[in-house]
Amino acid sequence: MFCPFCRHPDSRVVDSRTSDDGTSIRRRRQCPNCGRRFSTTETASLNVVKRNGVTEPFSRDKIVSGVRKACQGRPVTDGDLAVLAQRVEETVRSSGSSQIDANDIGLAILAPLRELDEVAFLRFASVYQAFESLEDFEDAIGQLRIDHRDAAQAAGTVTAGAGASGSGTAGSGSSGSGSSGSGSSGSGSSGSGSSGSGASGSGASGSGA
Repeated sequence: MFCPFCRHPDSRVVDSRTSDDGTSIRRRRQCPNCGRRFSTTETASLNVVKRNGVTEPFSRDKIVSGVRKACQGRPVTDGDLAVLAQRVEETVRSSGSSQIDANDIGLAILAPLRELDEVAFLRFASVYQAFESLEDFEDAIGQLRIDHRDAAQAAGTVTAGAGASGSGTAGSGSSGSGSSGSGSSGSGSSGSGSSGSGASGSGASGSGA
C-alpha cells in the first residue's frame, strides 16, 4: 500500500500482532523511501447488504448500538454487549460468505440476546419482527414459558437419572455383602472335605484286615 506520508507505493512489515479475539492482524510498516512508520489492520472481508440494497462493512459497534437501546434500564453491562457482538460476528462469519443479509444479522442477535436478558430480547424482537398487537407479545411470552417448562423438565429428568444411578451403586454394595456370605458357605464345603478324608481312612483300615 502507499505510504501515507510520501505516497511511496511500497512498504516493509516490521512487526505483526494478532488481536485478542483473533479476527484481525495489526501490522507495523516502514516506508523504504522516507523511513517513517505507520500501522495497518487487516481483517477478513465481511459486508452487510441492507434492505435498500446498499452494502456496508460489518461493524460490531453497530450491533452494540442497536442492542443497547433494547437493554436500557436492564442489568446489562458494556462487557456483556461486547461479548454478544463478538458471538454475532462469529455466527455470521461461520457461513463462509463475504456478504451477509441484514436480516441474517438480526436473526443472529436474537439467540444470544435472549440468553442475556429476556426483557431486552422481547423489546428487540418487537421491533425486529414488527410486532403489531398485544397478541404478538403474548405469543412470544408464551413461547418463552414453554421453553422454560421444557428446560425444567429436562433438568428434572437428568436429576432423576443421577439418583437412579446412585441407587444402583448402593445395590452393588449389597451384592458384595452377599458374596461374603458365600464365602462362609465355602468354609462349610471345606468341612465336607474333611469328612471325605475320614472315609479314606476307613478304607485303609480295611486293607489292614
